[in-house]
Formats: sequence, C-alpha cells, structure tokens
Amino acid sequence: MSKRSHRRRITAVAVSVAAALALAGSLPASAARTRVAGPVQQGLDRLVQEDGYPAALAAVTGRDGRTRNTVAGVADLRTGAKVPVDGQVRAASNTKSFTAVVVLQLVGEGKVALDTPVDTYLPGLLRGDGIDGRRITVRQLLQQTSGLPDYAQYLDDLLSNRHRYYEPRTLLDHALRHKATFPPGTNWQYSSTNYVVAGLLVEQVTGRPVGEEITRRIIDPAGLRHTYFPAVGDQRIRGAHPHGYVASDPGAPLLDVTELDPSVAWASGALISSPSDLNRFFRALLDGKLLKPAQLAQMRRTVVLPADSPYPKGTRYGLGLFSRPLSCGGLLWGHDGDFLGYATFPAATDDGRAATIAVTADPGPDEEGRHDAERLLDTALCR
Repeated sequence: MSKRSHRRRITAVAVSVAAALALAGSLPASAARTRVAGPVQQGLDRLVQEDGYPAALAAVTGRDGRTRNTVAGVADLRTGAKVPVDGQVRAASNTKSFTAVVVLQLVGEGKVALDTPVDTYLPGLLRGDGIDGRRITVRQLLQQTSGLPDYAQYLDDLLSNRHRYYEPRTLLDHALRHKATFPPGTNWQYSSTNYVVAGLLVEQVTGRPVGEEITRRIIDPAGLRHTYFPAVGDQRIRGAHPHGYVASDPGAPLLDVTELDPSVAWASGALISSPSDLNRFFRALLDGKLLKPAQLAQMRRTVVLPADSPYPKGTRYGLGLFSRPLSCGGLLWGHDGDFLGYATFPAATDDGRAATIAVTADPGPDEEGRHDAERLLDTALCR
C-alpha cells in the first residue's frame, strides 16, 4: 500500500474517533494575514491560508552554507502561540534515510553485504506466504523492492491507538501474516516493513539499539543538535515545537495529536528533527561526510517507480533516498515523511543547496496541500 493510500485510511479512521478526542479548532484570523515577502514565505503563507495547515516551516540553505528559516501560521490552535523558528517536528519516514546510512556504514566496515540474503544476518526471521529471507537481499530491503507487505496497512485504528507501544517484532508479525506483494526484485512498492527489518539487522550486527547507532554514527558526528531518536515510552517532543494535527475529513476541525508513541514507526519513522537539521543531514550525506564513496554511490543507484506511483513525475528511489528532477535543472536528493500530525519534505542538491518544508497536519485538511508543499520544495531549491 502506498503512503498516500495509507494516509486516506488514517483519515477514515479519524472520523470514527473524532468525538473521543479533546481538542478541535480552526485557524485564527491572525494566521491568514498577507505579507509582502519572497517566494518561500509566500508559499508558506499559501499552505496556511489556502491549504488550511495550522503552521508551515521552511529552512533554505544556500551554496554558501547559510540557512534561512521561515515560518507561517500558529503553533497551537488553542492558544494562538507563535510558531517556533526551526521548531522540532516528527521527521517520520525521513528516518529511513538515517537507517539506510547506518546499514551502508556497516557495509563499508565489511560487516554487512548488500547482495547477501537477509537470512544470513537474521536466520529464519522472514518466513511467510511468498516470503523467504533466503531470497530477499539487504539491498532489496533498502531499495523497497523486497515485496514485503507494509505492516502499516494492517494495524488497527492508528489514531485511537496512538498512545500504544509496539515492539518491532509485533510490527513485523503484522506484515508476515500476509502474502508477499511480489517476488523479490521484480517490482517496487513503499513498505515500512523493509526498514523495521533493517533496524533489526542493525541491532543484530552491532549488538546495540538502532536508535543508539543512529545517534553515534550520524546525529552526533553531523552536529544535529535538534534531532533525536525517542526513548521507549517518550511520547512528547522535547524541544520547542508546533503542535501536530489530523484532519478527520477535508474541511473538518483539526484534532491535536502532538503526543503519541512513535514506536509504531521505529526504525522506519520515529526520529524527531527540525528543518535546518534535516538540511544539515542531507548536505552531509551528499558531501560524503557520512559514507565512503563506494557506499554513497550504491545509495544513489536508483530504480524507476511503477507507472501508478503517487510520487511526482520523474521520482526514482535508491537505498533510502529519493531523487527527482528540479524545474531549474539537475536533481534533488532526499526523502519525505508522514506521521500523524506532521509532514516533512527535505532535499539537497549536489552543488550545495538544501531545503526542507514542514507542515503541521497529516492527514491535512486539503489533499492539494501536499502537492503545494512539494512544489514549494522545488521553489526553495531553485530560488
């Protein structure tokens, strides 16, 4: 199941539990003011005023390494509080890029081989209808070509269960009860199950928690001061942050879901970060500061997405990394992330630019909002 269809399912679930949730609100008039500003600020204002997001944030890094942070809207619909500049958000599936980097570092250390079966490292773990870890390689996990079904499709009522803790193996078990989506290596489909398995592989090979390895190998060396992997049971966002919301239906009141248990995403989506930190991460990655040249080259080897893919035209996928043509020429390299309450769109270019757009409702109040955020990312990188 694609991420978009997953979001539609969450929206349907939200309708059934809306009455049980405490906070509902609408955008205050102060969020809809008009500014004379540059294209990025104008785009953020549009995401708030026209698409109905409570807040929108951007960080744009130029070739000179200087970052400009911009915000629009309000951080809290109940209080009307200002949006913190470069506030922390749930980075969601951008975590996949971090997890992929750790696996590729292990490849560079000779501890993992990309084209070796997963069963070599996790014996007997992947077994099911059309599922056999002896036929699925590490590369196929990171590339989303393994055929493993997406566990997120089979979880009950994600919204009303947002405070539930999930063991990684529980997430995997939900997937393994179902038939493989396709034989390994024959197609591409986005599945968070791949990155749960990748997280388990990291833990098996290193003997340490995946969050600790992400911190030691990426967050600390790259100087990501506003990024962390939540501890077990940590449902809050520690630093200054805008609240996150869910729209139960287009045009419906927004429901506050800022606090939740991110274990449901684990190595595929638990990270908390900020727009400028996501810029810093993807810049460090493309600059070769996190991976050896051979492993970075492997990460950038992309495959074509299926014709029915919901991603923008020209999008390709490598190992935990999307590429897409820019309107001004060249490619952006990044990922995206969707969690209850937040959506993030970070990317960088080979010539030193980087940008991240973040919005504070997911699913959002207007389906066009996501496309507007993706277009604004292109604008930010091409300005």
